[in-house]
Amino acid sequence: MAKMPKITKKIKVKNIFIGAESPVIVQSMTNTKTTDVKATLKQIDELAKNGCELIRVSVPDKESVKGLPEIIKKSTIPVVADIHFQSELAIAAINAGAHKIRINPGNIGGLDKVSAIIEAAKEANIPIRIGVNSGSLHKEFQELAHQDLAQALVSSALKYIDFFESQDFDQIVVSVKASSAKDTIKAYRLLSNKTGYPLHLGVTEAGTLLSGSIKSAVALGVLLGEGIGDTIRVSLTDKPVNEVQSAYKILSAVGVRQRGVDIISCPTCARCEVDVVSLSQQAERRLADIAKPLKVAVMGCVVNGPGEAKEADVGIASGKNSGVLFVDGQIIGKYPESELLDILEKEVRKKV
Repeated sequence: MAKMPKITKKIKVKNIFIGAESPVIVQSMTNTKTTDVKATLKQIDELAKNGCELIRVSVPDKESVKGLPEIIKKSTIPVVADIHFQSELAIAAINAGAHKIRINPGNIGGLDKVSAIIEAAKEANIPIRIGVNSGSLHKEFQELAHQDLAQALVSSALKYIDFFESQDFDQIVVSVKASSAKDTIKAYRLLSNKTGYPLHLGVTEAGTLLSGSIKSAVALGVLLGEGIGDTIRVSLTDKPVNEVQSAYKILSAVGVRQRGVDIISCPTCARCEVDVVSLSQQAERRLADIAKPLKVAVMGCVVNGPGEAKEADVGIASGKNSGVLFVDGQIIGKYPESELLDILEKEVRKKV
């Protein structure tokens, strides 16, 4: 069971809120070229349908800025512009209507340029994420990073928070991402004790679908379980939609937010007499569009199968070449293996 979340400052991003007693917001980042407005909007729409609530787009050049107004206008969720190196691009993105921007103040080219970005954000009344990553620490903190990476990340973030506050700006979200779960956990624990601003959780450059999801689940699960974190992104070298689905599975596992179907399936053994692996994988794919929280069991033998299936909202417990369908703990009928998946999906969708 997760602890009660730390109450942080409430930050508004268009029509959603990050921090305070708001739900933990799930976000992702497009991997299309921002210059390709049609492809970017198509991907945003897919992500939104899967529960993404905030989307970040990269703005690496002036051509990308040109696509922002249409993307922002047509996106169904708030758009964050991601900027590196050039303060002019950040200001241009703000003027194009970005609902929030993300910068690493350490690679923008000096605090005078950061100050110009802050003034533009003030004028537009939008927040800024101070994003500090292990791979792009300012040289001022690199020696400390060799001794204690987490402390270096936090020291850097705190320096920039102080600067933003000296500029009379407090519409801030902060992140201190490392590429290891251990350093990420330590950094966010330290930062949570030092600031009341909302925290964006994530493991930077986490990796592929399997390794990245596991690394993120370890780090984010621990932090969310301690009540730390206001918004999350699971950074994967994979399709962005998998980031969103992984994020919700982490939130659900920790008991922070429930969304979608939770597949309960057995690990399989010699007792299985139906293809549980295929059944469970196909069930997960078929039911991926469902937002309503439901527990669905796909069990393959008589040991734990009936008990788990009875406890689920909808479940199947299989025997030899067939299975029994349970709905709300009651047996509905027995069906051949070839019909189990269709029957299961039909009953789940009835509940939706």
